[in-house]
Amino acid sequence: MEQHGILVIDKPAGLTSHDVVQRVRRALRMRRVGHTGTLDPIATGVLVLCVGKAVRLQRFLMARDKEYLARVRLGFATETQDATGTPTTPVSETSSITAADIERVLAEFRGEYEQIPPMYSAKKKGGVRLYTLARRGQSVERHPIRVRIEELELVEEGGATVRRFEDGTAEFTMRVRCSAGTYVRTLAHDIGERLGCGAHLHGLVRTAVGEFTLARAYSLETFEALAREGRAAEALIPLSEALPEMPALRLSELDVRRVLHGHTIPGRGLRQRTYVRLLDAWGRLVAVGESEPERGVIQPRVVLEP
Repeated sequence: MEQHGILVIDKPAGLTSHDVVQRVRRALRMRRVGHTGTLDPIATGVLVLCVGKAVRLQRFLMARDKEYLARVRLGFATETQDATGTPTTPVSETSSITAADIERVLAEFRGEYEQIPPMYSAKKKGGVRLYTLARRGQSVERHPIRVRIEELELVEEGGATVRRFEDGTAEFTMRVRCSAGTYVRTLAHDIGERLGCGAHLHGLVRTAVGEFTLARAYSLETFEALAREGRAAEALIPLSEALPEMPALRLSELDVRRVLHGHTIPGRGLRQRTYVRLLDAWGRLVAVGESEPERGVIQPRVVLEP
């Protein structure tokens, strides 16, 4: 029987996001599974998956803010902007860089700033993924994207905020809360440029996607064990709880039928254009609608089939 809901997985290092999707598909013996935002193979942490009918909610979940703990290595930049890439600069001296210097630069990145997407990314140029062009040794012009860094702070780790190494490099950990679409490795690279020493992302843990945190995440092995025991549903967050930031309306049986056929329903006095969760009498999510106050109606935008 097909399952429906949101699954939060704690992705291990070494697997792609697609690898995780494939393993969950096999565990559930169903195809309708998709993720809501890629994590690079070296990264770990929260990967939110949509299962069954929930795949229709992906676009709303993809727009959520993300939170990370990022380890940044100071001293040189790399071609991929992370620890998997070849250094593109010689090692710079970092001994004079203090925690106060780093905090000053972090403050400069809070708020909106324009990022140039890295060549090693899934964005496309002329229909071709940038990472494909990069592997061919090509570099093309990329248009900057505007992102927002909501929170950015230096975090103490191992009793120190700045950790220094014998090769002249240094490392610090930062906590980041940012808008969807932000490249944390590009942020690390840009911080290094601003500090004048070069930098790259050395490690990354995604700690939250919206309200979905690591505390709600299952390891792949734990989820696969639950699935083998026929208990996979225990790990799934119900569709009705998937979009808590949206107001919810309970519908009459007549309005449920109208919504399922894509017809508008009365606007219930909503005075602003907003997305609304539309629930049946039992609290089950049947659709996501958009209020249109100028017409006094709610228009279904995403309908979950019965």
